[in-house]
Amino acid sequence: MQYTKNIPRVMSILKKESPRFVTPALTKISEQAKDPFKVLISCILSLRTKDVVTAEASRRLYAMANTPEEMVRLSTKQIEKAIYPVGFYRTKAKRIKEICQRLIKEFNSKVPDDFDVLLTFKGVGRKTANIVMTYGFSKSGYLAIDIHCHRVPNRLGWIKTKTPEHSEEALKKILPKKYWRDFNNIFVQFGQNICRPVGPRCGACPVSKYCKYYKEVYLPKKSVFREHINSGLKK
Repeated sequence: MQYTKNIPRVMSILKKESPRFVTPALTKISEQAKDPFKVLISCILSLRTKDVVTAEASRRLYAMANTPEEMVRLSTKQIEKAIYPVGFYRTKAKRIKEICQRLIKEFNSKVPDDFDVLLTFKGVGRKTANIVMTYGFSKSGYLAIDIHCHRVPNRLGWIKTKTPEHSEEALKKILPKKYWRDFNNIFVQFGQNICRPVGPRCGACPVSKYCKYYKEVYLPKKSVFREHINSGLKK
């Protein structure tokens, strides 16, 4: 596709723009804690939850428990209260307890650094496993794709997919591996601040000239709007 040739340029621009935006909660937690366990638990909390809520819920929970052993000593109600109002907080509290119990029983309280094993834990999908491997263990060769990392490359015209899982497969074929580690962090920031799901800020976008959506959707709509305004002024 013609837009994939822009990948190096877009990645370079967005990486330079990155310091302007707030660091995603999971990236900040992984940098500060350097603990795969906290990356795992915070990633579970982050699912269908705003970043600021994830950060505060993580802070409250880790103030009570920092390890699987400490976590299982908490009641499910205590965990629920600590992580509220994350999305599906009751289900997540239950999953956190189950994960910690299994870590203690089967893995000597350590998060396994094995992608396929991580996927066997209830509540852990490909996004979470990829994030744990990338940001928890600093392993290369993993590409974490959330809803922003799915939406933005589709708008840019790099891929044409319907789910984050399909986007992961497609991106692995066209995105050079040197970009994989930073991809989630950069595109989550960009997706939260500029290329938003509703009301994308195309006029403020630093990579608009490389974007399929901007050229094929935004500009035509803007042109029609201008024509409508101009015709109204002439009456």
